[in-house]
Amino acid sequence: MMRLTIAAFFVCSLLGQDFGPAQFLVGNWAGEGGGQPGQGAGEFSFVPDLQGKILVRKSFSAFPAANGKPAFRHDDLMVVYRDETTHALRATYYDSEGHVIPYSVKPAEGGVVFVSEGASSGTRFRMTYTSTGKDTLKFKFEIAAPGKEFAPYIEAAAHRQSAGK
Repeated sequence: MMRLTIAAFFVCSLLGQDFGPAQFLVGNWAGEGGGQPGQGAGEFSFVPDLQGKILVRKSFSAFPAANGKPAFRHDDLMVVYRDETTHALRATYYDSEGHVIPYSVKPAEGGVVFVSEGASSGTRFRMTYTSTGKDTLKFKFEIAAPGKEFAPYIEAAAHRQSAGK
């Protein structure tokens, strides 16, 4: 057990940062899912950057034409970092629709949850990643309309891609 602890500390020191409950997300992922926008497919990655000080998520989802609506693609980028003062994990999200959303990042049962910051009088967002195995996970994106509870919008499963992809 002591060797495992020392090895984990060494790996984290090489990365420059311990991303706590989000550490299992490091890698390249592919998945398929469903939700209100319709059945889609996409990929995302979580990659350490700036000498391991931040974790950068890049993601895209592609949705085929359906119900008279044209096909569309959604791209986003999120930067996960430790707050300089509190050392808590935080993230800032940007997407191709013009959204910029600050998130707090917390451990969740079997994974990690990103919850948008802001008043409950505004629209809120929650992304939950749950590990389902060494190289598999479930993703849930939820939206809460002003004054309402969170409701599922997209649910997906993903698998880690090999490094060669």
